[in-house]
Order: sequence, then structure tokens, then C-alpha cells
Amino acid sequence: MIKILFVCHGNICRSPMAEYVFKDIVIKNGEGNDFEISSCATSQEEIGNPIYPPIKKILENQGIACDDKRARQFQIDDYAYYDMIIVMDEYNKHNLLRMCQQDPQNKVSLLLDHSDRKGQPISDPWYTRKFDQCYEDILYGCESLYKKVKLQ
Repeated sequence: MIKILFVCHGNICRSPMAEYVFKDIVIKNGEGNDFEISSCATSQEEIGNPIYPPIKKILENQGIACDDKRARQFQIDDYAYYDMIIVMDEYNKHNLLRMCQQDPQNKVSLLLDHSDRKGQPISDPWYTRKFDQCYEDILYGCESLYKKVKLQ
């Protein structure tokens, strides 16, 4: 089983969107039992809150249910537990590496590093208000990540 954790600042926009998009991809490919997928935040700001309504609406429009998700913060045990820890931007990566005392097993990467758009962030729609663009970028990143994982 491959265990993947998606991480962003608050765990109400980008990382839960990536979590549910990636779950949808693996389920549609008949591999739902081969993966464990979750998401979390580097901050404490949104702990316990549901997915941000515009993000939830986009997921629902794609036929993806996410009603049960509540924001949680990254815990140090997550580093040992997950095989891959996928962050949305360099700010998230910096905060995560501070929390887990660097990345000795090289588990942490940007989502788009698994595509031909290496080094590019997933912009935070909380600030940009570009929710549809966020979805398109995350879908592209998740599809690329899935292809990469399947080739390993």
C-alpha cells in the first residue's frame, strides 16, 4: 500500500482538494485499496473546520463527495507513517521541514514536481480567488503523480 499525505497551510482548500482528486483517480483506476490518501495543514488556524465552500462546490461538480473532511494539523508521526508527503508551495515545504526537522528520507516534494512543471506552486485560492485554476492545477499534478507512482 502506498501512503500519500497532501499538505497546505490550512487544510481547507488545496490539500483536501488534492486528497479527494487523487482518491477519485485511484478509485476510477480500480486501485482504491492500493493507496491510503489523506491531507493536513502546517498551521493551526483552521483545525476542525470543513473544506472551504468554493472548493467543496468544485469537487461536488466533479462528482466527488468530501463532506466528512475536517482540517487537521501535521503531526511529527505523519513523517514516519506516510511514504510521500506532497506540499502545494515552497512556503508549505519550508514550514513542514521546520516541523519535522528536515527531510532525511526525501519524502517531501511539491505536487507539480511530479509533472513537467517542476518547481511551480499550486497558488492558494484563498488569496487569488481562482478556484477553477486551482482545481485544474491540482488535477494536472495529481494525474502526473499517479502516472509517476504507477511507473515505480
